[in-house]
Amino acid sequence: MPVFMVERDLKGIAMEDLAGAQKAAISKAEEMRAAGTDIRYIRSTFAPQDGRCMCLFEATSADDVRLLNDEAGLPYSGVVTAMDLTP
Repeated sequence: MPVFMVERDLKGIAMEDLAGAQKAAISKAEEMRAAGTDIRYIRSTFAPQDGRCMCLFEATSADDVRLLNDEAGLPYSGVVTAMDLTP
C-alpha cells in the first residue's frame, strides 16, 4: 500500500497538544478503517526547534489522507507520496 507523508508547521505547540494531535490522527484512522477506508497511521517525527512535523500514513490515496486530517481538525501544509525506509 502507498505511504504518504503529511507535512505540518506546529511551531510553538505545547507537548500535550502535540500528543492530542497524534491521538486524533490515530483515532480518525481507526474510525475510517472501520468504515471501510483502507488507511493506517504509521508514526510522526517532530522537530521542536522549528516546529516541523512529518506524519506517515498508509493509504490508497492522498485524498484519503487529506480527508483524515481535515476531519480530525489537524493542520497541514502538504501531503506527498513517500517511501518509509524503516530497517
